Amino acid sequence: MENFPVINLEKLNCEERQGTMEKINDACENWGFLKLVNHGIAHELLDTVERLNKEHYRKCIEKRFTEFVESKAPDVEAEVKDMDWESNFFLRHLPDSNLFEISDLTEEYRKVMKEFVEQIQKLAEELLDLLCENLGLEKGYLKKAFHGSRGPNFGTKVANNPPCPNPNLVKGLHPHTDASGIILLFQDDKVSGLQLLKDGEWISVPPKRHSIVINLGDQIEVITNGKYKSVEHRVIAQTNGTMMSVASFYNPGSDAVIFPAPTLMEGKEEETNGQIIYPKFVFEDYMKLYAALKLQAKEPRFDAMKPTSSSTTGTAYGGKSLFVDYLRTCASDKLNQ
Repeated sequence: MENFPVINLEKLNCEERQGTMEKINDACENWGFLKLVNHGIAHELLDTVERLNKEHYRKCIEKRFTEFVESKAPDVEAEVKDMDWESNFFLRHLPDSNLFEISDLTEEYRKVMKEFVEQIQKLAEELLDLLCENLGLEKGYLKKAFHGSRGPNFGTKVANNPPCPNPNLVKGLHPHTDASGIILLFQDDKVSGLQLLKDGEWISVPPKRHSIVINLGDQIEVITNGKYKSVEHRVIAQTNGTMMSVASFYNPGSDAVIFPAPTLMEGKEEETNGQIIYPKFVFEDYMKLYAALKLQAKEPRFDAMKPTSSSTTGTAYGGKSLFVDYLRTCASDKLNQ
């Protein structure tokens, strides 16, 4: 298997820029994942983020997670399909922040995470413009597509995957693609477990200190008309060591209307026989569907957002879609349970 793509962003500022841009494009087309080094975020800041998150887990979460696991599955003898071996909490940043609302965070933690988030957001927006350049889209196109009426949705999932006594029976995180735009992951460099599906094989994402792992979500696949694709990935539970991950999700605003960039659809009609491959939808509608279909393949989600008539306006403009019928079915099923 070819090596996992590692991109040195410093090379964008020298004669190696073209080759680096080609590596980014290849990673987006063929992997859906890439790893950034020399990305501009200070190593000292990343070290502090790691220290504070591991301290917070040990002091505030580890005992509660252990008690939860013991009550949920005290003696795991068969495969557990309804839970992930992961403890996590979410920090909202945009359009509104909850960083100062979570009670068990220290003032040092809040201050450091605020600085970290500002740096990660800057990196996310720089990366979006690099994708625009490779795609032949005007600078700022993807950021504008994500904007909505209040700007993008931006948040961070802080997760820990503690040692698991039966990793063959419990998933650290079930296989899935992300509904997001782009995900920027600061992962533990001592305990690994993240894998992606490539060419039918599960490939481990090798940990590298101070790197930021990028993976593309469903929204990028739709906007690029499938040129860049979201990729199924998972986390494998480990028997020794707790894996920390700090994953920041740069997503469209709730009311942002997502659809393939028109310039990337030109000349594709014959390839699809005139059929809609990627629909137009409101991001919030897609997220509602994702919550119901998260562990299924992404294609049913795309299909469910398509209009049922010959109109291609989709739910964003009042068009009837399979999405509406699906939500009604879910509601009916819950009432009958």
